[in-house]
Amino acid sequence: MKPVDVLIHYPLTEAHVKDLSALSPRVRISFYPEGDFSEIPEDEVAKAEILLTASDIPDPGAAPELRWIQFSYAGIEFVKAHPILSREGFKATTLSGAATPKVAEYALMVMLALGHKLPMMVQYQEKKIWPPDRIKRFQPSELRGSTVGMLGYGSIARELARLLQPFGVKILATKNDLTQLNQDGFVPEGTGDPNGEYFTRIYPPQATHSVLRESDFVVVSLPLTSQTKNVISTAEFEVMKPTAYLVAVGRGGQVDEDALLIALREKKIAGAVLDVFDAEPLLPESLLWGAPNLLITPHIAGDTRHYTDLVVELLKENLRRYLEGQELLNVFDLEKGY
Repeated sequence: MKPVDVLIHYPLTEAHVKDLSALSPRVRISFYPEGDFSEIPEDEVAKAEILLTASDIPDPGAAPELRWIQFSYAGIEFVKAHPILSREGFKATTLSGAATPKVAEYALMVMLALGHKLPMMVQYQEKKIWPPDRIKRFQPSELRGSTVGMLGYGSIARELARLLQPFGVKILATKNDLTQLNQDGFVPEGTGDPNGEYFTRIYPPQATHSVLRESDFVVVSLPLTSQTKNVISTAEFEVMKPTAYLVAVGRGGQVDEDALLIALREKKIAGAVLDVFDAEPLLPESLLWGAPNLLITPHIAGDTRHYTDLVVELLKENLRRYLEGQELLNVFDLEKGY
């Protein structure tokens, strides 16, 4: 069996590299954890059959043997226009599902924080004010017994749905393919909704307004495509409950930021959390910083101290599949855009 050359341009540990090498005697690893991709010797790039990287894509002519890139991000829409994708048999795979448990915990945290007026409480603490109308002012919108709308029922939404089960919520979700309810792709053990059992009702994307009308909390965790650009805009805020909260943890550009600003100012909704934005970092002059009842976090929902371990876990499983001629997990679909 011929050797398989794996080029790693990602800050793994030596222990991680040793673990990957132990998978098979066929695996030959070239390890360049630091520096620009352009600094890697040309002969190393030329012989690589597999590449692990964050976002670097070599020119096709410089990597004639390359057949598969494993990216360390879940969203890799930036690869769509690259000519290497047209190479026969070439695969690009994402990290979708690996950091899902952390993103779902984040979504649960901010839903509870918004519903229980925690950001407002912190503001009063900073001002050293004990509001005389505190009971009315801080009266919560409890998560228990509420309706949670999930735009997109992918890995993040499925794990959030699992975490929400003890709260007795009604879960309304949208999904492109309603004929395939089982969870595909990489699923960390003990997480997610593998058999599609945790939602109350599921709708096609065309019925998004039906979901929004009923929801007390709306969570957006979609991939970024031409169909999901500004999926939440003026018309959507018009049908949402004035007591509803919006949580965006998908990709920047899915929430129309100008429409959100107006909706918050005019109290079309009760509040929102944005972890992703049209342009990042969010500029100091952005009006979003001063929007009422908006909690802003700097795109950290998926960050975890275990991130590198998750990258290796997925790469190891996909490398095993590659060596055995099996279908890889999380293959990027050029037509779908994710």
